[in-house]
Amino acid sequence: MAHPVDTHVGNRIRHRRWMVRMTQEQLGDKVGVKFQQIQKYETGLNRVSASRLWDIADAMGVKIDFFFEGLAEGETAVVNDPTMDKEALDLVRSYYAIPEAQRRRLFDLARVLSDAP
Repeated sequence: MAHPVDTHVGNRIRHRRWMVRMTQEQLGDKVGVKFQQIQKYETGLNRVSASRLWDIADAMGVKIDFFFEGLAEGETAVVNDPTMDKEALDLVRSYYAIPEAQRRRLFDLARVLSDAP
């Protein structure tokens, strides 16, 4: 069973990779591993060494502490983050691609619908 911190770091790697629209293969090429190893990192199945995490951070343009954001202070419990979901990231990208006037109307509609029972 994967350690919760390894799972969290893996989720953050996946999250960042989605944000920068990079495939597992592209990330693997940049850090010198096969895409299957990136899959194992992202699921927490394999732990990421410090030097590999450094390379991954560099390849994706973030500081290394990005991968630990969201961990509860002094605990290994992970704070639930809805932005870790691929569907949510795709929704946000699509939302900001809509012209501003229409986006405002869509936002108002979403606010009304979210209050519905």
